[in-house]
Amino acid sequence: MKDRFWASCLVLIDYLFAALAWGVFFYIRKTQIEGQAFIPDSQFYLGLSLVPLFWVFFYFIQGTYHDIRRMFRLQMVNLTLIASFLGTIILFFTLLIDDDVKSYQNFYRSIFFLFGLHFFIVLIPRLIFNTLLIRFIRSNGHGFKTIIIGGNEKAVEIYNELIQQEQNTNFFIGYVNVNGKDTLLDGVVPYLGHANNLEEVMSQHEAEEVILAVESSDHNRLKDMISRVDNGRIRIKLLPDMYAILSGSVEMTNIYGALLIEIIPDAMPFWQQAIKRLMDIVISLVAVVCLIPFYLFSALAVKLSSPGPIFFLQDRVGINGKVFRIIKFRTMYVNSEQQGPQLSSEGDPRITPIGRFMRKTRLDEFPQFFNVLLGQMSLVGPRPERQFYIDQIVQVEPQYIHLTKVRPGITSWGQVKYGYAENVDQMLQRMKFDLIYLKNRSLALDIKIMFYTVIIVIKAKGK
Repeated sequence: MKDRFWASCLVLIDYLFAALAWGVFFYIRKTQIEGQAFIPDSQFYLGLSLVPLFWVFFYFIQGTYHDIRRMFRLQMVNLTLIASFLGTIILFFTLLIDDDVKSYQNFYRSIFFLFGLHFFIVLIPRLIFNTLLIRFIRSNGHGFKTIIIGGNEKAVEIYNELIQQEQNTNFFIGYVNVNGKDTLLDGVVPYLGHANNLEEVMSQHEAEEVILAVESSDHNRLKDMISRVDNGRIRIKLLPDMYAILSGSVEMTNIYGALLIEIIPDAMPFWQQAIKRLMDIVISLVAVVCLIPFYLFSALAVKLSSPGPIFFLQDRVGINGKVFRIIKFRTMYVNSEQQGPQLSSEGDPRITPIGRFMRKTRLDEFPQFFNVLLGQMSLVGPRPERQFYIDQIVQVEPQYIHLTKVRPGITSWGQVKYGYAENVDQMLQRMKFDLIYLKNRSLALDIKIMFYTVIIVIKAKGK
């Protein structure tokens, strides 16, 4: 709610001052560059209302309004500079290049004036807004709600170091102890309970940040804690060990900050996430239209192969644990799981002859473009699984739960490298590739995975 309020305020500021910048530019262009009298007309008022909408949309795609309370001033300057430059180029080639001018020098002057006016007119109120927001967050009780996990000497040291910083933005809700004996924070911050009830404590107090005051050398405990805390939204910070420091894993973004490693919730920048979703929609729409012949062929082939429905619908776990119904062409005989959930295997008698071909060419996955359009899936992402198998996997490897923090995909790195899994052990092997993808995902990697998927489809070498 806080982020939405502050983001709405910045959107209003951006719109108003982008309109002011465009109005000033329009006046200068008419009077100084074109040497004409300035007469407000319908074109002027139309630009005054629509051009600021373009800038607000551009800023949104850029990620300016995402996680606005964590935006620092230098980052705001950088974002404004990049957006002003790129936005000016776009506006020039869409609105200004057709203008009648006396010389091409007027084009250059127009670009220069539009860039300079927009950058400075928008940047100044943005910095004022950003400064006021930072002061508000640093005031008592308005910082990021923070829970310390652990009550040992390290926890006390971190707490004391943070509260002594003038630029501290943490508001400490309290702490939870890990072993029942680490209670050195008693009387300093409220005691919230034991780490066994960590999920309930975080939900009850709406925690925004968690500091793991557990030694980095205790890898098993750290891995378990991170798996339980990481929900894709909360910021997690922990103590680095000497290996992490020497290997360059510790990144300092604030010279006044404590020596803590921050686990980044998502490796993909917001602007890439926005473009990724746009690609999902555009490519899926094109695919649905272009693949109509394949849909008709597949539907007829499935219908002739064995009695039963053409499509196979099954509950899968999607983003943030939400269950959805995945759509596939049926590749097995009806009632193939009378004895409960079973994974397919090489030479599985439940698979129809045409179903075997469709699995190798991934034709059975084509209907999932509709799942993408519905927002349930993405083109590229970890393959969605059934809750039955997720429960088994998590018992062996709790890290699997991280894969449910993003939209599942029609294809994935694990699917390309490993193919269909025949048992839980193979699921765990495939999971490693998907975890690597999750920590390194980018548009470039998505495109590469889609490219290799197309090769698999063409060569019919899917496992």
